[in-house]
Amino acid sequence: MELGEVEEPFLSKDMKIEDLINLYAKIHGFMASHLFDAINIVREIRDKCDVRVISFTGNIVATGVRSIIAQLIKEKIFNVVITTCGTIDHDIAKSFGGRYLKGFFDADDSELHRRGVHRLGNIFIPVDSYGPLIERVTHKFLQEITSQEKSKVFGVRELLYEIGKRINDERSILRSAAISNVPIYVPGFLDGAFGTALLTYSQFNKLNLDVFKDEKELADIVFHAKCMGALIIGGGISKHHTLWWAQFHGGLDYVVYVTTATEWDGSLSGARPREAITWGKLKENARNVIVYADATLVLPIIAYAALYMR
Repeated sequence: MELGEVEEPFLSKDMKIEDLINLYAKIHGFMASHLFDAINIVREIRDKCDVRVISFTGNIVATGVRSIIAQLIKEKIFNVVITTCGTIDHDIAKSFGGRYLKGFFDADDSELHRRGVHRLGNIFIPVDSYGPLIERVTHKFLQEITSQEKSKVFGVRELLYEIGKRINDERSILRSAAISNVPIYVPGFLDGAFGTALLTYSQFNKLNLDVFKDEKELADIVFHAKCMGALIIGGGISKHHTLWWAQFHGGLDYVVYVTTATEWDGSLSGARPREAITWGKLKENARNVIVYADATLVLPIIAYAALYMR
């Protein structure tokens, strides 16, 4: 095996982002080479795959990368979204005036609780910017949507599309998906404020919901895919649902994992791509890489390459 030499490049004040990306390949160790590979694999997904999935957990939507994810969807770099209920919660809250404040990890949580502030890592969210706001907005939109088509049976994806059409915030993931006709699938849609708002609305209003409708759509997408690639950010149900459906394609052709979880506890969140091969969720010859990093650090540079580097 012939191996190249590790290089030691210098930085320059007039470097472009493309130069910085190429610099990671030269640095090589330790996650630098993985990030460089991830960038190139995502670009291949963009150029070669007809089904391009972005899977992510809702926590990062509470951060400023929400707008970057919306941009990737609006530009159809990815044309299928699989995520968690938290994404819908944060997207609605932020679109309708919810305040997300720059906090810190070592806060006094008891004091925050007494002040009516939720903490999500180092982000502070006033209580009235979250649950009550999300319920109020969701109920309003459900009333509009169901009154127009009283007898229609909705899938969750269809409800999210209708809500997205009614959002006037260019940083919104739901709005971007509606504009570009990119489906959003939330297998754990009950696990959050949006899901609870569906429940409370249904106690006093008619809401015809078919929980299998989204799965039938996903089945059609997967079975007709010629090439299927995925950028999977984080773990949990969004990661598993992406991989679960990929097995019905014969496995993903390309995949990038971005995670901080390890595989030593046997968790799905920490499982490496190679484990997915044993389940038929990733093809044996698939291009794949795992980047161990906080997504808020590496997603902007991966997204830049996908959007602007050809």
